[in-house]
Amino acid sequence: MKREHYIPFDKEFLLEQQLAAYDKNPKTVEDFKKLFDIVEHYFHYEAFNLIRTLKHNYASFNPDVSSEERVLNSHKTDFTNFKETLLTVLERSNYSRVNQETLDKALKDSDLIGLDLAIDFTVYKEYELYVRGQHTTKEKVRHYYFWKKEIEIEYYDRVMVYLHYNEDEYFEDKKINLKKLLIEPGCIVLKVFKRVPKNDLETVFPNAIPKMSTTDKLLFWVPGVAGVISLLSTTVIPALITMDAAYKSGEHIDLLNSKTSLNQGLIALGILGAYLFRQYNNFVNKKIRYSKMLSDSLYFKNLGNNSGALYSLLNASEEEVLKETLLAYSFLNRSEIPLTAEALDNQIESWFQTTLNTDLDFDVHDALIQLKNMGLGSEINGKWTVIPLEEALIKIDELWDGVFDYNQK
Repeated sequence: MKREHYIPFDKEFLLEQQLAAYDKNPKTVEDFKKLFDIVEHYFHYEAFNLIRTLKHNYASFNPDVSSEERVLNSHKTDFTNFKETLLTVLERSNYSRVNQETLDKALKDSDLIGLDLAIDFTVYKEYELYVRGQHTTKEKVRHYYFWKKEIEIEYYDRVMVYLHYNEDEYFEDKKINLKKLLIEPGCIVLKVFKRVPKNDLETVFPNAIPKMSTTDKLLFWVPGVAGVISLLSTTVIPALITMDAAYKSGEHIDLLNSKTSLNQGLIALGILGAYLFRQYNNFVNKKIRYSKMLSDSLYFKNLGNNSGALYSLLNASEEEVLKETLLAYSFLNRSEIPLTAEALDNQIESWFQTTLNTDLDFDVHDALIQLKNMGLGSEINGKWTVIPLEEALIKIDELWDGVFDYNQK
């Protein structure tokens, strides 16, 4: 499994862990709490500016507002700016884009629903999936229709769906009634889900339609065709031929035997029909299970839609940046010597491994850039240091005071 930048612990927990390293000095503990608090507020202000930019440029693509409102905002919004800002937020949140190979594999394989899904990707001008956090768990699934077996299933902790629908012209060319569409053309749909199976990733698309798999088709058609041919060739047709030959020759027709043969054939045909109905019913039950899974995703796994998804992403972005920055500062502050970026990276990753039994790829470069931009850290000859806590509090307070500079003389 690929190591990620994502830190799977909340900021309050990591703060407690870092305070424990300063527990012998109450003054240092109190200063670090103050630094954490003011840096958190500073990043919250940054997040506010990002959400304001996103909402402004999303106004003409938001499917949750009226078409009249989207038209009014069309000349004010900038799609390129919206997309670039969204990608910045996703990067800061430590989301990574799902490549086409992974999506194709999900379309081919299925861990839980056991269904092939057909998705018309041509309705989208562009579509992208972004994921964050992975874990593996064991689930019991039906195996060969008769028993269940336990398998390991890989889940994504978070999945962000980006769907940019085609304009009116596409649907008009396809002779699709625009009034029957669930989404208006040209809109951008954003959704955030939790705990999505990697091999069932395609279920997050709203236009995923279940279809019979190759196995389902073989189990349905092969026994059906073979059974019909067998019944016709061994029972029904010979009985009809015998009756026809007797009729033409003027011989006495043994109606009892003929009827018996025909009845046996009809009974066998009924049994075959029941088998085919059972196979089709299995497919219908799979569709019902898929519908339930989709319902669960909508009501229990969905963390935000459209504007709500943006707020969810911004919150994740703000927290990830805060955790990375404070961890980098804490480790550099406790170090007796300046550290290279690589040495700091190794120290933090080793701490996660030994203390929290977590293997991750700490994003040390982004953390150091944040420290440098805030004036808390500096680099000399490839080695990094941070200013002492008391000075850091003064520096970050000056930075925060300069955010709203309205009283200019």
